[in-house]
Amino acid sequence: MNNFELRRDRFDFFESFENPLLNLTIQLEVPDFIPFCKQRQLPVFHFFLFCLMKSLNELDHFKYRLVDGKVVKNDVLNGSYTVLIEQNLFNYTCFNYVNNLNSFIGESLKAKSVSSKTHKLLNTSIDTSAKDPKNYVFITSLPWFDFTSIQHPVYKFKSSDVPSIAWGKFTQLENQKMRMPFSIQVHHGFVDGVHIHELAKKIETVITEQLVSSVLP
Repeated sequence: MNNFELRRDRFDFFESFENPLLNLTIQLEVPDFIPFCKQRQLPVFHFFLFCLMKSLNELDHFKYRLVDGKVVKNDVLNGSYTVLIEQNLFNYTCFNYVNNLNSFIGESLKAKSVSSKTHKLLNTSIDTSAKDPKNYVFITSLPWFDFTSIQHPVYKFKSSDVPSIAWGKFTQLENQKMRMPFSIQVHHGFVDGVHIHELAKKIETVITEQLVSSVLP
């Protein structure tokens, strides 16, 4: 929590706002991981999801939350993402983060299977304590769109401290690169633009590490 105390006055400042949220959409450029996934029969969405969650778990600023009016820091961030089900409905998944690509994908696919088998809306956090959803990050994918902005749903602006993230259509570029629209909504008391820049660079690094580690002897 020492890092947070350095910005306590910034937090107090933004916490006084009616809407303390920071929304930013960027064109995220990363190594092209689609050929890698195809060669190894890895689901592209879940590969990128792992790289995103691993990156978030390595950056302190995305781990802070408000619980009963007090700032706390999560040790581990878990994933919750939307999945498309029958009749073009959506459902929510949730699962625990695992710091291993294959194990993570296995857990993520299990969560997808559970949420895909029912029309009942799952994992809304309505029936849980205030603290239970605080170690999650809310994630969605809009693979049809090369969007330039997005407004994430907000239940109450003042208490919205869980990051919401979305990405869109992948565009393959030259020089083994790819690009996607990437949107993130965060509490400005915890996260500034520079921290989102650090997240973007971290995602690029994690993807590169996964691609390189797979070809090392």
